[in-house]
Amino acid sequence: MCELLAISSLRPTRLTFSLESLASHSGLDSTTRDGWGAAFYQGNDVALFREPGSARDSPLVQFLQTQGPSTTLAISHIRRATLGEITLANTQPFVRELAGRTHVFAHNGHLPGIAQAHAFRLEHFAPVGETDSEHAFCALMQRLGDIWNHSFESPNLENRLALIVDFAADLRKLGPANFLYSDGEILFVHGHRRIQQPSGLIEPPGLFMLSRKCSNDREPVSTRGLSIGCGFQEVTLVASVPLSNESWLPLAEGEILAVSEGKVIARNRP
Repeated sequence: MCELLAISSLRPTRLTFSLESLASHSGLDSTTRDGWGAAFYQGNDVALFREPGSARDSPLVQFLQTQGPSTTLAISHIRRATLGEITLANTQPFVRELAGRTHVFAHNGHLPGIAQAHAFRLEHFAPVGETDSEHAFCALMQRLGDIWNHSFESPNLENRLALIVDFAADLRKLGPANFLYSDGEILFVHGHRRIQQPSGLIEPPGLFMLSRKCSNDREPVSTRGLSIGCGFQEVTLVASVPLSNESWLPLAEGEILAVSEGKVIARNRP
């Protein structure tokens, strides 16, 4: 299955990360990967980097490992194709604009029948590619339009969280539905099920979380494949599998987190 990674921090920081190293945690050779992408928020917009191929020999990946933009919020995805050709259009994360903000979405799982499901019918947003993940994002954007209402004021957290809870519940009916979504202000995380190694069974947990604080540059947040500059910093990491020997917390099946400035500010368990 695909690999997800999200980072939320209190202060802007330059992330140094190895997509190849992150992919290796799944137990699969990174050369089998069918695309990679990373979105770095810069205010209400994102610096988006994607390629429909392996990260192993990519000069762009090598550049980002040392020169990635400074950010307080980043979402990354490494693809293992299950639906749709290996093309840029099918490479995550996906982005759309709504109410003057860039919204970002990345999904891990398989959602058979989503194109025919009434709960995910599309009107105002349409996929560019062929994946079930992008169809899900377009359906989410359609629902978000009801609460953002094209004003330039953010809906309150309660309304946003309630919408994500309902959306995730509908998505779980179709299949594994781990996803990361952000409007640039809040990162929403939904953990469900994924293929577990080495059993091969599809079961929870679908995502893991690690929260860290540090007070000086001698306490960097560093895991295998990822390093975050510190100073006074609060950071929450979310990943498909633990990236270090620290106490990563598995998300319960269907659990949703809302994360802002490195802190979990709300959570919902079905």
